[in-house]
Amino acid sequence: MQRGVNHEDSRETTNQPCSEWQPLLVLVAGSEEIGPAEQASLAIHLAHCARCSEALDREKELLALLAAHQIEPDATLLASCRASLEDALDREEEGGWWRRSVGSLLPSTWLSPRPAWSAALLLMLGFTVGMLGPRLLRHPVLPPASPAILSPAQSNPNGAEISEPINSPLTAVDLHTADVAGINVFPSGGNEPPQVELQLKAQRPVTVQGTVDDDDVKRVLLYILRNNQRFDPDVRLSAVDLLRARKNDPEVRSVLCDAVHTDRNAAVRLKALEALNGAEPKDIIRQTLLDALVDDQNPGVRIEAINALRDMAARGQVASDDHTLVILRDRMRKDPNTYIRLQSAAAIQDLGPRQDF
Repeated sequence: MQRGVNHEDSRETTNQPCSEWQPLLVLVAGSEEIGPAEQASLAIHLAHCARCSEALDREKELLALLAAHQIEPDATLLASCRASLEDALDREEEGGWWRRSVGSLLPSTWLSPRPAWSAALLLMLGFTVGMLGPRLLRHPVLPPASPAILSPAQSNPNGAEISEPINSPLTAVDLHTADVAGINVFPSGGNEPPQVELQLKAQRPVTVQGTVDDDDVKRVLLYILRNNQRFDPDVRLSAVDLLRARKNDPEVRSVLCDAVHTDRNAAVRLKALEALNGAEPKDIIRQTLLDALVDDQNPGVRIEAINALRDMAARGQVASDDHTLVILRDRMRKDPNTYIRLQSAAAIQDLGPRQDF
């Protein structure tokens, strides 16, 4: 058995080209140019070496086979690969900048070049820790604060109950970091406004209870709409629906108009338009409706805007000024929605005598 293996190994070795000529064989097979002296030497060698001649033929056959089956990559794949490479290079560059910035702040970069100053600084730090450490350790560690419990005695002057200690009113709650865990609405008897319960998740959970007429409830609802990127659409819809009852409040009206312009959810923008219906003063509401009619990409929001404008025009609450007429004529001609084009033409008629358009 051992002899057979040795015989095969020796046969495989004899088929290999000469090691000193193999690099030139690969270059010649790939149509690479070599110097005249190397070409002459290689030609003489190939005339006397069968192994190198066979190796050169094999290299040419392999390259021809690869060329015959060459497949061009898809353009989409190339674009994707280039984009991925650019992103990877950008991340590497940002990471390198961050590592350099952080590295410049490490003590090893500024202590080592100045051993004398480094020793003095370390002695000062050790002295400071030795003096202040025992004093700091003598202070007791306070237990973590537990969730606040609602108390009937804790209420604001308007009646909104707050589950905060007496010395920590709602104004102390950091709304910039708090989150709204839920909005619960409970109907009241008779014509009284419904009771609202707002659950806030902060460092210490807080629950605000009252009606929408209470300033603390209003403050949280307005904060939700002003910071629409932080809260879910369902929470924002509930806030708009509750603030509808206070649409004539200047602050509430302003926030509802901002929601029509800026909220990224079409349902919230539509609900805000509905809440503004009938609010005062009319000029601000009219301008908000015109902006939504021109700029909003959702046809449902634009339909609600043109319907509200027609209602205001029918009640004589929209002036027949040039600005309004220009927008209505533009929508009558260019809006992709047939209903909006028809209603824009009808709104122009509602504003006064038939215009020459």
